[in-house]
Amino acid sequence: MHIIDSHFHYWPKRFFENLVNRSGAPFARPNAKGGYDVRATVADEYQSMGWDAWHDLDKQFEHMDGLGHRVDVVGSIGPMSVFFSALSKEEGKDKALEWNEEMSAAQRRYPGRFWGSAAIPMQDTQTAIDVLEDAVGRLDLMGVNLPGSVGRDPRIDAERLEPYYARVEELGLPMFLHPTDMIFSAMLDGYNGALHLSLGRVIEVSVAASRLILSGLMERHPDLKIVLSHTGGALPYQSGRMDKNTKAANLPRPVSEYMKRMYTDTVSPHSAGMKFAIEYYGIDRVMYGTDYPCWDPATCLSLLQDVPLSEADKRKLYYDNARRILGLKDPAAARIAAE
Repeated sequence: MHIIDSHFHYWPKRFFENLVNRSGAPFARPNAKGGYDVRATVADEYQSMGWDAWHDLDKQFEHMDGLGHRVDVVGSIGPMSVFFSALSKEEGKDKALEWNEEMSAAQRRYPGRFWGSAAIPMQDTQTAIDVLEDAVGRLDLMGVNLPGSVGRDPRIDAERLEPYYARVEELGLPMFLHPTDMIFSAMLDGYNGALHLSLGRVIEVSVAASRLILSGLMERHPDLKIVLSHTGGALPYQSGRMDKNTKAANLPRPVSEYMKRMYTDTVSPHSAGMKFAIEYYGIDRVMYGTDYPCWDPATCLSLLQDVPLSEADKRKLYYDNARRILGLKDPAAARIAAE
């Protein structure tokens, strides 16, 4: 079976090595797991940023090849996406451009098998637009990453960002909304990270998506492609509560209508969660995704076997939806379009 994994993380090793070699913030240090711990500013504590499996795309594809299927992947940044918005405007732009160059290089190295999405620094609107235009126009990246917060500011719905969202909509690009570790980690500390990892990130993506809706952004920009991670966080399961308690936002439609305009993945470690996401959003808006290397693709595939789907719906879930929703091009088609 030919599969596209819509929720896949590759973090280029050279990017982190450059952070290690810096004398001042932002900087990084290697950790015992083969990954890196990163500090955005001198005042920050180190944040653990993955392990060795995140940094070697060749080995990642070896792992995918062992699943018995042809698996192509869409690379999103994940929790690291907030890093670029936590820096100064200039540093955030420089680091985002560096990251995007690495994603573009990976696309060229694996044409038609790896598609990369762009890091966008959100602390300055014009800078965000400039980096967006460069990522799409020069580097041919297929989408952008939207962290759950602008650094430690949860207001991703800030009015100043409206021109940026308008340009993303105009370009027809998907926005991968992924939680980070900036907002809820302090209040959900302890238990060796268990509380934050299990609930904090779910809460963050739910709050961030709700801000995009309640601010009216989804009403004013109905063609925005918001791709929610982790089967939409808590939102599908609280849909009725959202409709009941959000009348004060004065939206012309129930919140659930905007929620169902969004897209999501299959990153839920039980079949019931996957099944409900498909039922809630509809089969045409859910894409196979594994959160690799945070989660095991073999487990995801196994759990999906317990979700009753027709052969036509399986093809949508595993392959067709990602090609259509994310606008993925064949390498030859991409070259022709550029000429």
